Amino acid sequence: MEQLRCETRLPPGMPGVAQNLRHRFEAWSRAFHRSGLAEGHLGILLYTVAQISWSRLTGWPVLEETEDLIEVTRAAIVPAIGFALAGLRRHRDDQAAFAGHALEMARLVGGMIRSARAEQAAEEGADEEDAASAAFSLLLDFDDEEPDTIATAPTGRSRVLEESGHGYRVYTTRYDRKVDAGTLVRKALLREYRERLDRRIAEQGVNLGRLAHQLTAVLAVPRRDGWSFGEEQGRIDGRRLAQLISSPAERRLFRLEQYKMEADCVVSFLVDCSGSMKAHIEAVTMMIDILVRALEMAGVATEVLGFTTGAWNGGRARLDWLARGRPRNPGRLNEVCHMVFKDADRSWRRARADIAALFKADLFREGVDGEAVDWACSRLLARGEARRILIVVSDGSPMDGATGQANDPYYLDNHLKEVVARHEAMRDVEVLGIGVGLDLSPITAAVWRRTCPDRSIRRCSPRSCN
Repeated sequence: MEQLRCETRLPPGMPGVAQNLRHRFEAWSRAFHRSGLAEGHLGILLYTVAQISWSRLTGWPVLEETEDLIEVTRAAIVPAIGFALAGLRRHRDDQAAFAGHALEMARLVGGMIRSARAEQAAEEGADEEDAASAAFSLLLDFDDEEPDTIATAPTGRSRVLEESGHGYRVYTTRYDRKVDAGTLVRKALLREYRERLDRRIAEQGVNLGRLAHQLTAVLAVPRRDGWSFGEEQGRIDGRRLAQLISSPAERRLFRLEQYKMEADCVVSFLVDCSGSMKAHIEAVTMMIDILVRALEMAGVATEVLGFTTGAWNGGRARLDWLARGRPRNPGRLNEVCHMVFKDADRSWRRARADIAALFKADLFREGVDGEAVDWACSRLLARGEARRILIVVSDGSPMDGATGQANDPYYLDNHLKEVVARHEAMRDVEVLGIGVGLDLSPITAAVWRRTCPDRSIRRCSPRSCN
């Protein structure tokens, strides 16, 4: 707090220094968020306190990239720390008075931390506190550059899920829904999104024909396609034996089995539509649109799906739980929303406008990944293709504030790992993952990784893939 106070007392004639300080704080914010430590209770609490304190003292808005992520926590803690927060700004020119309000805020936040840790297993809480504290110290470290590594998705054990005799639970499915994403966006706005997407893709100069050829080589398998007659070797063609009598020098008396490459395959893209993905969605949408077009040229059926929640912090499902007296361990406590941007029976040309609906920012809320993966797999299993591939695109572990608070922080995370492990054991669907700035290897049992040159995307698979 004292560091932030000093940073706000710059002379008016030094705007460049002010911009540098702002840039440094935003860089630290992104580093902390992308490390995955903001996924836990302690990490998100410390991060939210830093953001709102900095915003209050400087007058600048909180980091837009993570504004949706901290919204629920901010709404929960501001009533408790609001008086101390107002005192920080009011007395930023008086160090002694400022210190009193800073210590009061520290006392209140410390109480929240102790309350949250009391609900966790001792070893899990200690690990989280050590990791979050170490990363939080980046705020004071001005010399070290950000490491050139990709953060790993945080994970741990869910005590509630392990002790439950019924496994994963859903408190209510009353408010769950499945929608066609194109119906959630006005047609005029959808056209604007599509035009914007087309311009961005055209700037990339991707050779779709070459990409389709490469995908055909990976996904297609040879299928018998009749016979090739008039060959000089192979099996004797009985219909041409008469030629051997009439023309003894004739050698084209054989036939060969003819094969063609055919992709008996369906690929489904499942996009994490949580709040933090808004910062990456333009690049993700471009990638998916290009791959869908290339796969279609290769003869592969595709679909594009998304998952989010109907509301922040539980919505109507949580209100029902509160009205019933908050029973213990309610399970998933939010209203899920599964979206279809393109189904496997529609061509890219017919679905191209709906794919652009991924640009709609207010579709992005929280994410219940395990149920979404199960839903996407069930759609693939209803198809007749021999090979089924599900590609999940995400930038973090499952995140639903209401479910995490009512159960434990790793409840949804452990359910996701169970779902992936089950489909891997059944070998009915190949579940792959593209982590946007995140290594998804903790989610899969065995990992194959591939990193792009700018180190922004990592791809993981439970089994080796060509």
